[in-house]
Amino acid sequence: MSSLPPPTVSLSADEARRIALRAQGFLGAPDRRGGVRGVLRHLGAVQLDTISVLARSHELIPYARLGAVGRDAVEKAYWTERHAFEYWSHAACILPIEEWPHFAFRRRANRARGHRWHILEDKQHSTRAVLDRLRADGPLTSTELGGAKNGGEWFEWSETKIAVEWLLDTGEVVCSERRGWKRVYDLPERAVPDALLHDDLDDRECLRRLVALAGRSLGVGTRADIADYHRLKGDQFDAVVADSGLVPVEVEGWGKPAWADPAALATAPRGRHRTTLLSPFDSLVWDRPRTERIFGFTHRLEAYVPKPKRIHGYFAMPLLAGGRLQGRVDPAREGGTLVARQLSLTSPAAAAAMARALREAAEWVGCEAVRVERAQNAAEAAAVTAELTALGT
Repeated sequence: MSSLPPPTVSLSADEARRIALRAQGFLGAPDRRGGVRGVLRHLGAVQLDTISVLARSHELIPYARLGAVGRDAVEKAYWTERHAFEYWSHAACILPIEEWPHFAFRRRANRARGHRWHILEDKQHSTRAVLDRLRADGPLTSTELGGAKNGGEWFEWSETKIAVEWLLDTGEVVCSERRGWKRVYDLPERAVPDALLHDDLDDRECLRRLVALAGRSLGVGTRADIADYHRLKGDQFDAVVADSGLVPVEVEGWGKPAWADPAALATAPRGRHRTTLLSPFDSLVWDRPRTERIFGFTHRLEAYVPKPKRIHGYFAMPLLAGGRLQGRVDPAREGGTLVARQLSLTSPAAAAAMARALREAAEWVGCEAVRVERAQNAAEAAAVTAELTALGT
């Protein structure tokens, strides 16, 4: 007798939003005992990016969930005691070291491809030279290995840089930390604990784990949402979702099949909402279509948009308050002042939340004052400034 599939669970749009918030660490009291490392394990991936305004994005991620955790403590939590490694996930990401075996499928695919976008003239010689240096001298940056650039444009890498990045792609070296924003490369046997240093899992098991992990980190998501979390292909998702443990759900207004973490469905999400500014690379909002679907909020990173065409600013950060995205601000620092170069609110009632978020961010980065330079309109500027004054800023 064949067994029937379980009935699909129906969720309202509000329930899905709250599940997503809790899964990402923004609803309910944060588990401070786990600290930054707990945030990393909970999210499964923290995206890296070169842009630094208030701080770099990987620092903003734990700040958004835990509050004013020390920035030095953030770096130490990521990069000491072989706790994490950097690899290609949603983009370049910090990943929990226990996930090393589950990216074997990507390392194998890179080896099978045979090259990245740069071609090595003598791959065997160049890669052997890099490995010999690392064995002899310990963890090194590309500069210490012999230089990253080839004397031309930024993308004209040296032979050494091409070689070490190829070895990173294939898992023959590991990025064990960042030093002065430069990758530090090391041998896997030094950077990865012995129990994890293997590629024994086949592709299917790797993909099953990453789909399950993404579903847990998102709480609820469509095929595209869950696959995109670790940049999997749709057919890779399809091949393993039935064995992932995720539960099929229907979400009001989504119009597409979705899946949820069963633990997320076990209890109704409730608790305190975090009020904070979000990095545009935060995993709550890095997927723009999902952000619009869940929050009714359209957001775009404009750092690479020509300045005259920007609408909200270079590094506009969404404001999360009351479980909703209620505005955005493009921040900058001028000495001891945090400057809101441009801000906008979804409603006048969000002025107090914006002021609190700006005040907390200022204190975190060591600024003593906050100034609103420009807003969507004069009334918003006045309202946020008045709230800041009431907070003693």
